[in-house]
Amino acid sequence: MSAKQNIKTYRDLLSKGLDGLEADSQWPKICDLLVDARAKGSGIFMAGNGGSAANANHLATDLIYGVNAKGQGTLRVHSLASNPSVMTCLGNDTGYENIFANQLEALAQPKDLLLVFSGSGNSPNILKLLDVARRLKVTTISFLGFDGGKAKPLSDHPLHFPIHDMQVVEDLHMIAAHLLMKRLLDKSL
Repeated sequence: MSAKQNIKTYRDLLSKGLDGLEADSQWPKICDLLVDARAKGSGIFMAGNGGSAANANHLATDLIYGVNAKGQGTLRVHSLASNPSVMTCLGNDTGYENIFANQLEALAQPKDLLLVFSGSGNSPNILKLLDVARRLKVTTISFLGFDGGKAKPLSDHPLHFPIHDMQVVEDLHMIAAHLLMKRLLDKSL
């Protein structure tokens, strides 16, 4: 495939994903959940692995600082993927599948939100986290790709991009994350 064909294929997949986002019935509800979380002072937790961890950390930064750029109020945000000391302790002592779930158990309240980012939707630590969130009555939003994996039915509000390309999926997750931030900045979006 030539460099130009590669760009066209990538652009076409991004367009397909954005068209799907625009048509997704979960999207307005997800936006409303974040707006309500700010109004109620709910905690917002995020998690992901690899590039998805980077997306979780990026959105956490945007929600902690970026949404208050116009003095509209901050959010209580915590990325469960941001503390390597805690993650390596839990991974070593309790198993890698528990690195996020144990943190959520220690920090979350029933009125809180959990946003997970997973391309495959099959990471054991994400699945365990979603199970624990359900038990704690934490509302879950999952950014997923491929076929949605096992995470899709475990999520209260799955945002699923049925694209079979990890890099495109991660980009679509970040675009959706930025759109959430913009929604919090300007309720007209």
